[in-house]
Amino acid sequence: MTQRHNIFLIGMPGAGKSTLGKALANRLGLSFIDADQEIVSRTGVSIATIFEIEGETGFRAREVQLIAELVTANSTILATGGGAILASESRKLMRDNGIVIYLRADLGDLSARTLRDTKRPLLQGANPIIVLRALLDFREPLYNETAHLVIDTGRLHATKLADQIIERLEQSGLWP
Repeated sequence: MTQRHNIFLIGMPGAGKSTLGKALANRLGLSFIDADQEIVSRTGVSIATIFEIEGETGFRAREVQLIAELVTANSTILATGGGAILASESRKLMRDNGIVIYLRADLGDLSARTLRDTKRPLLQGANPIIVLRALLDFREPLYNETAHLVIDTGRLHATKLADQIIERLEQSGLWP
């Protein structure tokens, strides 16, 4: 593995990647990038609009391109989109260029955190809990395969969870 001090956060929508990423970046003195926000910033339109115009396939292509660019950074925490692990290229790039942390959350927590969020195109149908379950069932093996470290997010506040992650990283010898 190339020695880069990058951390890539993966997990389902609502797992806390953005919130925790900011807290970790603050604690470790690293830069923070939210992949979804970066795509919005670069395109000038919402993710929902990209999905509407280009479909999920178009959005995923943009996501793969962005990850390929951002993994070459140093001293960065990247909060990926929930589906970033769908592309084998992205999984390999993240594993080879930093530490990948899977933020695991149970279906109840994911549902509660995403229930009123209108910015997640995949969860805008009639039955978002069924969609969340299907996404989780399909993606969980990919998250586990990609991660160097799995963290259960539970109900801890982001700052306490960030401290716990740093401790686990240090204990495992993954950081710095």
